[in-house]
Amino acid sequence: MRKIIAAMRMSLDGIIEGPNGEMDWVDTWNDTFDLIPQIDTCILGRGMYPNYEQYWLAILANPEGILSFSGKAASKGEIAYARFADKTPHIVLSKTLDKVNWKVARIVRDIEEIRSMKQQPGKDMYAVGGATLVSSLMNMGLIDELRLDIHPLVLGGGKTLFKDVKERHALKLLETKTLKSGIVRLIYRT
Repeated sequence: MRKIIAAMRMSLDGIIEGPNGEMDWVDTWNDTFDLIPQIDTCILGRGMYPNYEQYWLAILANPEGILSFSGKAASKGEIAYARFADKTPHIVLSKTLDKVNWKVARIVRDIEEIRSMKQQPGKDMYAVGGATLVSSLMNMGLIDELRLDIHPLVLGGGKTLFKDVKERHALKLLETKTLKSGIVRLIYRT
């Protein structure tokens, strides 16, 4: 059976974005690209998908251009991920989103369809986010592995990752790794 891997970035105080959706504390997404060889599907929630689509399509349209999100040009890793994402199926879990513009994306209305997809042959699936999606998948017992990249800063307020998880989940630590950037990666089996 395929695994669903949730990989999220968070501050030391458990915040994944500032009170107004700020992600300016994330310098690069390069650290998460090691998942590429093991996945063949990305899963996103309604809240995260529009910005995700805009970010990666902007890189595809102009790989050397300055990104409005960061004010910097895309890294080589980000360009490689954008190309990977442009040929990888993306599932957007939403009951309210009307359409997606990216040719690789489709909307799924029922979380049980994701459970069915997990039973099909293929590589693992990457739950990109956001917090509501990860919580929903955890509540339904669909997350198999949780990768948390803990940034060495305290944001002091904003959206927490697990605010919508309804019950206790015991996790088994599989790996701890300190990245060159000072980020600590924790990998858990759920």
